[in-house]
Amino acid sequence: MPEPKTSSDIPLDDIQRLRAMVTEVKTALKNQAELLQMRGMSLPPGALSNLDSMDSELGTLQKNLGGESTELLQLRTLAATSALINSSRDLDTVFARAIEEVIRLTGAERGYIVLIDPQTGEQHLRIARDLDTGTNATFQGSKTILNEVLASGEPLLADNAYKDPRFADRGTVAQIALRSVLCVPLKNKSNNVVGAVYVDNRLLAGVFDRRVLSILVGFANQMAVAVENARLFMQGQANLNNISELNEVRENVFGSIESGVITTDSVDAIRTINNAAASIIGCEREKVLGMPITNVIPLITADHLRVVHEQDERQSFEDTLVNGDSSKIITFKLSPLKDASGTTEGAAVVLDDVTAQREREAQLSVIRRYLPPAMVDNIEAISGLALGGERRELTCMYVEVRPLATFPPDLRPREVMALLNEYHDVATACINNSNGVIDKYMGTEIMALYNTQLNPMEDHAHQALEAALLMREAFIKLYEWQGINPQPHYFRIGIHSGVATTGNVGSISRRDFTALGDTINLSHRLLENAKPGQILVSEACCGYIYKALGKYPDGVVFGGQEPIKAKGRQQVTTVYEVLSR
Repeated sequence: MPEPKTSSDIPLDDIQRLRAMVTEVKTALKNQAELLQMRGMSLPPGALSNLDSMDSELGTLQKNLGGESTELLQLRTLAATSALINSSRDLDTVFARAIEEVIRLTGAERGYIVLIDPQTGEQHLRIARDLDTGTNATFQGSKTILNEVLASGEPLLADNAYKDPRFADRGTVAQIALRSVLCVPLKNKSNNVVGAVYVDNRLLAGVFDRRVLSILVGFANQMAVAVENARLFMQGQANLNNISELNEVRENVFGSIESGVITTDSVDAIRTINNAAASIIGCEREKVLGMPITNVIPLITADHLRVVHEQDERQSFEDTLVNGDSSKIITFKLSPLKDASGTTEGAAVVLDDVTAQREREAQLSVIRRYLPPAMVDNIEAISGLALGGERRELTCMYVEVRPLATFPPDLRPREVMALLNEYHDVATACINNSNGVIDKYMGTEIMALYNTQLNPMEDHAHQALEAALLMREAFIKLYEWQGINPQPHYFRIGIHSGVATTGNVGSISRRDFTALGDTINLSHRLLENAKPGQILVSEACCGYIYKALGKYPDGVVFGGQEPIKAKGRQQVTTVYEVLSR
């Protein structure tokens, strides 16, 4: 047997038809009642009153069902709005649809959605609808009611605001003669007010009731969710953009660094690697990401990484990386990679291919055996000098390390050369230590210059004297090492200071850096006049020493010697022997 129908199952149209039938029956009975009365008869007692009661009950049922239908429609609209919120991140689209539905369902004339700026606290009208004018650019409702709802966080319903005693002293309500007003706050998950939904009707009172209030609260909750979702989405999008920009900057920085850079995590797996590092070690970046760095670069050992992780110390070393048939000389620098709190979370590895640099250094090392170090170090400056010279004050020193006549007569030429080079090594080291430039080797002699374009200095005469004194001590040690004690000593040294011309001589294809002039010739004349074991200096050289130091060097005694007359010079030259230190 079928179940009885409830009131919600009965269509409103059926109730309307029943009421119409009841009305027709009532009209017919009234007509019959008049005819029966004319004949002295009457209807059964209560017939008409029963029909009135039936009509009243049907009317009540119709009203209740109408309210339920309206509420059902509102709930369905609320559900549809919820679905729209979940499917769209465009607040304008959501708000426009929502306010139109609110106006349609509540019977309002106007509707507004106002949001509060979380940074400034200012109110911003986000959407406005007016049945008469369409879209408004400004808020036309009661600021008083809106501000009260935003401040209190509680909804406000007035079925006749113009006469409501709560707003008797509120100017905006009286000025715009509001009748029905409903305003509901928008609250986020933290229960903070982020805005409000405002609707009103200026013509009719009692448009809104508690049921409408309940529905609008539901709408407000959904719109608050939309606001929160949109803000979270925008914040996430901004964070994502920032991360993308940072990644792009990092990639650009990584790409612009000439050195190879690799970072690892706490388990020594490669986390990042730039193009330079991939090129140096000969791998593809994408393929080595996540791989242990010790597998990719076996030269980096677990011991290296352990020191970086556990002892928080940097590691640096140089080694040859072999890749197939080729090899490279690589410098490795490992440093702790720390997070914001200072905790080591991995390692940063910087690689540099120094193969070409080491090859150049090896070539220069060979060249330094044949050219003065200062000349090699300043080769670019020398190449910029044109053929010709520059006159400048300098000091020239000639050294005879050991006369050939003092060599044992039974030595073969190769043995003589080897023994002579031992003496040259001693003299060369002393000249280099005093920043002198060796102009040339001439058999058993060496010519050294001080204060040229290659080694400018104010105290050039003093530096030459220091080299001579160092040389005397070094030769004595060499004699001891050789097991000899020559008396007098083999060496002779002559030093003179003055003006000479220095620069390049030769041709475009082959040139030499040297010094020319009377100062150079006189220096050699002092060497020729020096006896074995003597250091002779000119009076001019002593003058330059005193000028540079403001005194003569401590412990040095200049002994007077017979003046000498150099070839081609009319005047004699006063010379002194450096006797002691």
